[in-house]
Amino acid sequence: MKNRFSMEMDEYLPLRDAVYKTLRQAILRGELKPGERLMEIALAEELGVSRTPIRDAIRKLEQDGLVRMIHRKGAQVANITEKDLTDVLEVRIGLELLAIDKACQMIGREQLLQLEQAAKDFEKAIEGGDLTEMAEADKAFHEIIYQVSGNKCLIQMQATLREQVYRYRMEYLKEENVRRALVEEHGQILRAIRERDAEKAKGIIYRHIENQRVGIIRSIRAY
Repeated sequence: MKNRFSMEMDEYLPLRDAVYKTLRQAILRGELKPGERLMEIALAEELGVSRTPIRDAIRKLEQDGLVRMIHRKGAQVANITEKDLTDVLEVRIGLELLAIDKACQMIGREQLLQLEQAAKDFEKAIEGGDLTEMAEADKAFHEIIYQVSGNKCLIQMQATLREQVYRYRMEYLKEENVRRALVEEHGQILRAIRERDAEKAKGIIYRHIENQRVGIIRSIRAY
């Protein structure tokens, strides 16, 4: 395993965090593939660090659900399974339906402008073609809706689910033909919230996430 990815150093970021961030991005981008074993010595040599920050990063990635420890085999990148996907998105749908219902009731002018800008940022990211930028912009759009809800427990639950959702989001965005559909769906969500039509907004968000589930399953089966 040589030169597949390099570590982005940040003078303000501890080494263990830089290693974690690098390996996380490698998994999300598919540079470290589902089912691939994470060999501490090889990764340490590739990134030019000792095994200790590699071990710490792997432990944190396991907590995120991106890495699994296999008996007698050690750490490996967690597979994306249809069952795991369905479990995560079932929870996400429940959270998003509550968040968007409360957003329709509570959103103010400034927050609406933030959501409008987030929709534009996502469209711009689509045009740029960078997968990570698209995923970050998509995440930002949905997180504004959670913040508008004002429900601290809901926001905390969404944060717990963030890493798993992020990985599936990256997988879905790999398909160019779905990206424009996402732009349109964001526009529909925005319009429904602007109109404070909670039932319409919930119907759109349900279809939005279900389309992602179907698309990701199609991608999984193509592996």
